[in-house]
Amino acid sequence: MLSTMQDVPLTVSRILAHGSTVHGGARVITWTGEGDPHTRTYAEVGVRSARLAHALHDELGVRPQEPVGTLMWNNDVHLEAYMAIPSMGAILHTLNLRLPADQLAWIIDHAADRVIIVNATLLPLLVPLLPRLTSVEHVVVAGAGDRSPLEGAAVSVHDYEELIDGRPDTYDWPSLDERDPAALCYTSGTTGDPKGVLYSHRSVYLHCLQLNAAESFALLPRDIALPVVPMFHVNGWGMPHAAFMAGASLLMPDRFLQPAPLAEMIETVRPTISGAVPTIWQGLLAELDAKPRDCSSLTRVIIGGSACPPALMKAFDERHGIRLVHAWGMTEISPLGSVAHPPPHLGAEEEMAYRLTQGRFPASVEARLAGPDGGFQPWDGVSAGELEVRGPWVAAAYYGGAKGEAFRPEDKFSPDGWLRTGDVGTITPDGFLTLTDRSKDVIKSGGEWISSVALENELMAHPHVAEAAVVAVPDEKWGERPLAAVVAAPGTELDFAELGEFLGGRIAKWQLPERWAAIAEVPKTSVGKFDKKRLRAQYAEGELDVTTL
Repeated sequence: MLSTMQDVPLTVSRILAHGSTVHGGARVITWTGEGDPHTRTYAEVGVRSARLAHALHDELGVRPQEPVGTLMWNNDVHLEAYMAIPSMGAILHTLNLRLPADQLAWIIDHAADRVIIVNATLLPLLVPLLPRLTSVEHVVVAGAGDRSPLEGAAVSVHDYEELIDGRPDTYDWPSLDERDPAALCYTSGTTGDPKGVLYSHRSVYLHCLQLNAAESFALLPRDIALPVVPMFHVNGWGMPHAAFMAGASLLMPDRFLQPAPLAEMIETVRPTISGAVPTIWQGLLAELDAKPRDCSSLTRVIIGGSACPPALMKAFDERHGIRLVHAWGMTEISPLGSVAHPPPHLGAEEEMAYRLTQGRFPASVEARLAGPDGGFQPWDGVSAGELEVRGPWVAAAYYGGAKGEAFRPEDKFSPDGWLRTGDVGTITPDGFLTLTDRSKDVIKSGGEWISSVALENELMAHPHVAEAAVVAVPDEKWGERPLAAVVAAPGTELDFAELGEFLGGRIAKWQLPERWAAIAEVPKTSVGKFDKKRLRAQYAEGELDVTTL
């Protein structure tokens, strides 16, 4: 027996139709860096998305389940591609503009992108790759900028506005299976080749519903959302889709991601919610401390990608009245896995302890901790293990094996199908996750584990430390020991003995690093995370000036 309920597919085209009609007056505001920002309504986005779909289908021959690449900043045209491409039955393939050229070319070829929509300001990145790309036939250029690098290129070149001009204002969006692919993102490939994650319409839709829930981002029509997190990174954490569904307006920063323009756009447009990795907010904190701006409109800022240093969270609380909210996720989880909203009726100290966790799992994300002995650890807030998850917006496999089929590496998926996240942590009885490290970054010293993240957080609480990264390095006696690589705060000098004494009052003595290095900046991955693989290589190659205490 089946239920008596209607079986209506959960698709991106439904998000597009709803947002462009019911919330047609909501706005997408794109920062231009000069003069007034550029503004379109969601109703206009709906019309232009239809025109884009006609152009892709009728002019460029895009067919169902064909990937269409986007190499773009966060802006209104990228939002149109977000809506049009999946709604017409094709696959939105967001290209990470911060990847090394070889990886970016590999991803384009692996996905077999035939059409790429690119911002003109990013042509210097794309054009040198074109002779190496075997699948690309059409390049659609959007926005202002020099087109001359494309002269003589062996591809068909189209201007975005000319391509969609005169096309019909509506599109007969096809009836799709909600399990059909909607979007394709690749992991950043810090180890081996990047891996593709192919999201379904169903997973995107359900992920939107969760983002808009009160226990997550709680977007409302009165909100203006500022997704600083790039739209090429896990679909902008789902914020563009969720805002369109909820009727929250969007402030798009385009290429203006430096602290000063971010502060200016926050003060000018008055967004209420934002999301980015901690390094963005560290830069913004320094900017606001040096040149105060009125950023009081921000009621909540979602921090993800890596752990937020407690000192950063407290600084925004105390000096600027901006509440940073921890969240955890990854490309394979669409990305939302947990959000740190503390339980009610707590004192300030108890509440902060919850805020510093990675948060509580929503109902649709099941979690367990795999222990070192092959069993599973209890949710007691103490027992640590590798986090495994499953749920309707969690990947079951990766896209595009040797023959294009899905594949499931044993180190990424358990025999019973759970995603092995590679994160090590604990879970409290009421479902709050605390990550102590990545399994590849935890320091195994004399049979004990040292959390590199914990050491980094404590170091970054020192007023002379702007950033700190801790990695495991070989040690003859203990197997591994921590190396602390530290960036000095502006106008200060580093005294490693003083830093060691500062740490000694906060952690167990046996965890104190013996090796220290001053560095100009911590190497970062393409999505702003600490690149510890590169830091370990710099140490192994003798590139760091190491002091041993």
